Amino acid sequence: MSPAHVQAFVAASRERSFVAGEVVVRPEDGPVAELYFIRSGAITGRRGLSDLAGGAFQYEAGELFPVSAVLARRAVTTRYSATEDSTVLALPADAMQKLAEASAVFGDFLNRRILRFLELSRSALQVAYASRTLAEQSLETPLAQLCRQAPETCLADTSLEDALTRMQALRIGSMLVVDAADVPVGILTRSDILARITLPRLPLSTPIGEVMAHPVLTLTHLHTAQDAALLMSSHGIRHVPVTRDKRAVGLVSERDLFALQRLSLKQVSSGLRNAPDVQGLQAGSQEIRRLARALLGQGVQAQQLTALISHLNDVLTSRLVEITAEKHGLDLNACSWIALGSEGRSEQTIATDQDNALILAEPPGAPVPDKQRWLAFAREVNEALDVCGYPLCKGNIMASNPDCCLTLGEWERRFADWIDRGTPKDLLNASIYFDFRSLVGQATLADRLRASVTRHAQGNPRFLRQMALNGLSQSAPLNWLGQIDTTAMDGLDTLDLKLQGTAIFVDVARLYALSKGVVATGTRERFEAVGPLLGVPEPEHQAWVGGFEFLQMLRLRAQLDGTAVGGNANRIAVNHLNDIDRRILKETLRVLRTLQQRVKLDYER
Repeated sequence: MSPAHVQAFVAASRERSFVAGEVVVRPEDGPVAELYFIRSGAITGRRGLSDLAGGAFQYEAGELFPVSAVLARRAVTTRYSATEDSTVLALPADAMQKLAEASAVFGDFLNRRILRFLELSRSALQVAYASRTLAEQSLETPLAQLCRQAPETCLADTSLEDALTRMQALRIGSMLVVDAADVPVGILTRSDILARITLPRLPLSTPIGEVMAHPVLTLTHLHTAQDAALLMSSHGIRHVPVTRDKRAVGLVSERDLFALQRLSLKQVSSGLRNAPDVQGLQAGSQEIRRLARALLGQGVQAQQLTALISHLNDVLTSRLVEITAEKHGLDLNACSWIALGSEGRSEQTIATDQDNALILAEPPGAPVPDKQRWLAFAREVNEALDVCGYPLCKGNIMASNPDCCLTLGEWERRFADWIDRGTPKDLLNASIYFDFRSLVGQATLADRLRASVTRHAQGNPRFLRQMALNGLSQSAPLNWLGQIDTTAMDGLDTLDLKLQGTAIFVDVARLYALSKGVVATGTRERFEAVGPLLGVPEPEHQAWVGGFEFLQMLRLRAQLDGTAVGGNANRIAVNHLNDIDRRILKETLRVLRTLQQRVKLDYER
């Protein structure tokens, strides 16, 4: 806030003091008349919704409360009392509204509190990592900023002589072909010339439309450099046309995107795709970690970073499956190798074991699949993944386990049994299976299984209630005062960010996605899809997403820095966090507690 707006806040406020135990505001007082800023001491909220999760919230010096009640002009649902002798500034609700209109920063904070905290945390993180990278631009840069001039284009009937002459004169590596409305229809690059023109001995009078690569893959000006990088990596291309209202406005190349310690997503991806053996893939897995560290230094968000890590892990696994299938003489069109758990959700961090399975095709009239051959193949893949740094699953949820190598019909019956007759313990153990995604092979097998599971789960209230109760078995780690409930270890106050944080978000997102028929597997995508279906305001379900991704970022930092505690890659020392991160961690856990309260109200009765 500007100094003038801070002065306005103070001038419009009155200072109030409370002794320990004195009530500040309570539900029976009616609509809240003031917003409180704590100057000293601490205020605890108890009773009402806060008690549904078995605890309270404690606000400390420097914090505001009760923001939501004042904004909504409603009564609080919690009784707030001074935990110790405290002094606050009480800002009248009307003055707060007036100040929010005058100060965009203050207004944005009130409406998007957790998201603003996240932005502060990300900024601090980027500063801390900037010296470790040689990045020249951020992957979050909109393509509109990268495309500073219009692309060179021509029509499909332009002769090769004219097109190539222009490319040579302008010293450009590609010519974008458009229609009369400037909509991209194809592209010709220098790398195409040998195979498409020189070797076939085509005359230079040939129209470029006969040799261009088409259809052409495009992105809009609103997409980011990260989107372009993923598109290039996924399709093995080096140029992506950029459009606005379908018209070509720019062209980005691989060279435009990365300068990350001489390491790019495309380079790592290409190295993995072309690896001849396990040793080559093992070297590639180390490059994934190097790239992740560089991207973290760019300030790339957790969702983007885990998606990139998962994408490269997909490429590595797919190449390994292809190499091994060829060695065993197996046709991958007869199966679908699926990723489960965090990889199935595209949310892998650096420290991750492997969770995978096989769906075997069983075409009518075809011989029954030889499972022993498939199991031998899967065992070799699992062992090779272990060599590449993805440890064997301790729960044996791997394709080499006969229980994870089934025909489509067997998988459908297994999921149906879990949904219709599974005990809470069965569902707790099986929950990882519900986040599956095809990596290589016949993807339609996984699509058919997904449709079957979603349809079956949506119509079974008993199953959904058991999933809800499982998701509530681990509570948000806040103590009775609403402070972070840590575990002492090696003289440090520690917290398991996965078990006590991200896993709870994942469970709730999965539950609501299954209940609403949402087929997405990613936690972010699930929350964004189910939020409107649940009638939840956008700031609230975006807070779910923001809290989840903040915890993911803390996990990535601990894993890349080697600062995890007690041999657990997800356990951090809370007292080693900076002030911003401690605040947002507590705020995230409050959001998580409120989210669990919603699940209780929806399913526990």
